[in-house]
Amino acid sequence: MTNPSLDLAALLCSRLCHDMLSPVGALSNGLELLAEEKDPEMRKRCFELLEQSARISADKLKFFRLAFGAAGGFGETVLIDEPRALVDALVSNNARISVNWALGTASLPKPAVKVLLNLSMIGMDALVRGGTLDIGAESRDGASEIVVRAAGAKIAFDPEIGKALDGSLSPDGLTSRTAPAWMIHQLASTHGGGVQFALSDEALVMGAVLPEA
Repeated sequence: MTNPSLDLAALLCSRLCHDMLSPVGALSNGLELLAEEKDPEMRKRCFELLEQSARISADKLKFFRLAFGAAGGFGETVLIDEPRALVDALVSNNARISVNWALGTASLPKPAVKVLLNLSMIGMDALVRGGTLDIGAESRDGASEIVVRAAGAKIAFDPEIGKALDGSLSPDGLTSRTAPAWMIHQLASTHGGGVQFALSDEALVMGAVLPEA
């Protein structure tokens, strides 16, 4: 028998490692090139690449720390500027994606912030050819409402992620790719809420409602 919580944690760690492999690998390669390079212009270029890779690595770690982690517990609220800055930082590393915000609240409970960040990540992953990411959040009638819309020329959305979002995916079918969606479905359900999505050729729309404690 396996422990579902441990399995989920392992899969989320796998997802984090997968996303960190590229920028950390670029850092390693850049250091190797720098050690061998003597030309001043090429050394300058190496430093630029190292700075870029270090920034991307830091941006991803800050994002995953709040999206996956339990820093500070689950009961507190988070100023909306924090998750906004984390998403903006990731989007800034992809010139093909632009992001628009519609925020009707100054803060959200941490469970809602985790849902917002993970839905945003799923939206970014879906825009394989670039596009627009629209993110909205507000607190209304004692609940946090979140919507993320990814629109672009090609939407890449694994049906298994959809099943994880709506809770129809068996825990036995979880992978590192579907684990974040499963986590936020479980998180929303635990707090008496839910997650939904709608997919078309032009857009992926995801929404969540989480009653506030």
